[in-house]
Amino acid sequence: MSTAKINRFIQIFSDAFAQLSVSIAMPEIEHLAVLVHRVMENRTRKYHTAAHIFELCEDLSARPQLAALFHDLVYYQLDGSFPKKIAPLLNNVCHIENGGFILQELNNDALVMCADIFNFKPHQALPLYGGMNEFLSAVVAVRLMQPYLPMSDLIAIVACIEATIPFRGSDENGKDCSELLAEKVSIQSKKWLTELTDAEADEYLAQVMQEAISLSNIDVGGFAEPNPGKFLSATWLLIEEANTPLNTVGVYTLQDYRMALLRMEEFLHGLKAEVVFHQYADLPSDAEYQRLTEAARRNIVFSCDFLASKLTSIALIEAMALATGGDCPVSMFLGDIHGISSAPDRAENFLPPAHTASDVRPALLQIFEQGRSEETYSDLNASPLTAYLYRSLGHQGTFQAWSLARHFFSGQLSPEDFLKSLDHNLVMSIIQACMHIAASRQVGLQALHNMLSEAQH
Repeated sequence: MSTAKINRFIQIFSDAFAQLSVSIAMPEIEHLAVLVHRVMENRTRKYHTAAHIFELCEDLSARPQLAALFHDLVYYQLDGSFPKKIAPLLNNVCHIENGGFILQELNNDALVMCADIFNFKPHQALPLYGGMNEFLSAVVAVRLMQPYLPMSDLIAIVACIEATIPFRGSDENGKDCSELLAEKVSIQSKKWLTELTDAEADEYLAQVMQEAISLSNIDVGGFAEPNPGKFLSATWLLIEEANTPLNTVGVYTLQDYRMALLRMEEFLHGLKAEVVFHQYADLPSDAEYQRLTEAARRNIVFSCDFLASKLTSIALIEAMALATGGDCPVSMFLGDIHGISSAPDRAENFLPPAHTASDVRPALLQIFEQGRSEETYSDLNASPLTAYLYRSLGHQGTFQAWSLARHFFSGQLSPEDFLKSLDHNLVMSIIQACMHIAASRQVGLQALHNMLSEAQH
């Protein structure tokens, strides 16, 4: 038996306030929990959901728990707007101007503190991918909890939320984001917590930074996941979440699918493992920080290899589609993902046995053939077509084909020239398999098959 999500939110809020010795009536706790629950269970969310919050809160103390509850509340580019229930809380904080959000003058001490910790100034444009969502989430947290919590707790909660802005390197002076956050927290504590002695202020800063680093590292903890299949499952939820067309299962096109995967591959390819996790004053220890960073590096490389291989196989199908009539739903060539009363016909069911190249990497092939750790609705869990390509070409051959696929995506290779550049037997086998599925393209596929055969001789 599992507890209802709303009741879990109520319990987390209740326990956190109790740990902080805050007396708050249960109807008010319910109000906070209902608001967070409603936003986090928005149907546009796939990864940034209640389940993600519950996972974060398991090993945190009260203030970072409260920060975790609020830190993903605003996700403008994902939700397409501010959630209805929290939009009024952002009135008189920012306004839209020339397509961006401009920070207004703030007349509330706690909101001024919030802006200072994020280093945002009135009249500046809030950076959509540089902390705007986290800042506005912190604003909501402050506005809702200011009646119950002292400034010392609000500063700590805002600092924890600021620490969850991901993947930031050092500034022009070589200071990393943790050092910069510590400086800002120190300034705010001296400004608002004047009753603290110097020793108490130092102790307070150390405690807040411990809480902030703990939350930020747990928030990206999946990058240290020892099971690459589990890391890929989380990555796939992020792909689905960030690409609305993929919600229309069986309708999204080859190019919809390819662009979704390509954006994630380009992001991960450019992501440095050193900026995933953070360290401050030996938290975590040097050895642990090194372990986390190396784990992140392994998962990033593995995921890039996985996505590049997937993109190579989808490039082959996209080229076939463009050569025979144009872009179309993935399901037209490969078959439906879900059947109505029985398993659907799939192109991979008509592929001949693959000869296994000598340089395949077993862990990667296993993911292609057996699937990621968790099912998703909008795509097959396993990647049988990619497994066939990877098994046939091997690792080096797949990445030679990936290089050609990128030329095809950029328009440097025509669909026909891209197909001619690949292993002939592989292409012929996949064309013949797709002819069993893509009934409306059978004539075109047969003509393509004949053209490629003639070009081979």
